[in-house]
Amino acid sequence: MLTDKQDAFGHLLTDYHNGEQSVEIVEREDGYIDISRLGPLAYFAEYSEWTDHQKLAIEHVTGRVLDIGCGAGRHSLYLQEKGHDVLATDISPLAIKLCQQRGLKDALVAPITQLNAKAGVFNTILMMGHNFGLFGSIKRAKWLLKRFASMTTDDGKIIAETMDPYQTENPAHLAYHQSNRERGRMSGQLRLRIRYKQYATPWFDYLFVSKSELENILVGTSWTIERYIDSDKPTYVAILNKRVSS
Repeated sequence: MLTDKQDAFGHLLTDYHNGEQSVEIVEREDGYIDISRLGPLAYFAEYSEWTDHQKLAIEHVTGRVLDIGCGAGRHSLYLQEKGHDVLATDISPLAIKLCQQRGLKDALVAPITQLNAKAGVFNTILMMGHNFGLFGSIKRAKWLLKRFASMTTDDGKIIAETMDPYQTENPAHLAYHQSNRERGRMSGQLRLRIRYKQYATPWFDYLFVSKSELENILVGTSWTIERYIDSDKPTYVAILNKRVSS
């Protein structure tokens, strides 16, 4: 579990919820700094403020839901209001505390690697907010996808948002892609940490993939592409269906 000093994301969300102007800083291992222009506003967005592709994606949710990387709980709270049984999870203790304060009934502090069948069986696994990235690498993605197959019903699905890393002309990003390839990593395999005030998360891998790379990850797993939902940016959502053996 993250220590209080490591829970930069949770402090960011909590301060914003309490009315303090706060800015999310994402630091990449090569020194590149990204400062969110919207701050944490997006983590609290109501359904009416969601993008079209996010609204389309959420229509694919069925049954019991596991929300991985729930943040401030915007997707889980919406689905709970719609009558779904939702288990929301996040690595941030303060984020989970905030979700509970905002009315989420079932929320758990847990990293993605600790989720297993003990949490129950789900119809839908939700990985919005670019949280396909939490897979971190091809190897870990294949391992977790196998585990997720044991945590879902025969008609189970994964709704995962990601970003095509190749849709950029930013020289800093292109140089980082090249550096990754030279080190045997995927171009969009980022090494990041979140910073806020005096707080900083541990470094972690976060994976952005093109559609062809995503399809390659699915080879040998129980999952297949149902459809893609595109946005007007490099971001897209993949709807994955469970392939049931006959």
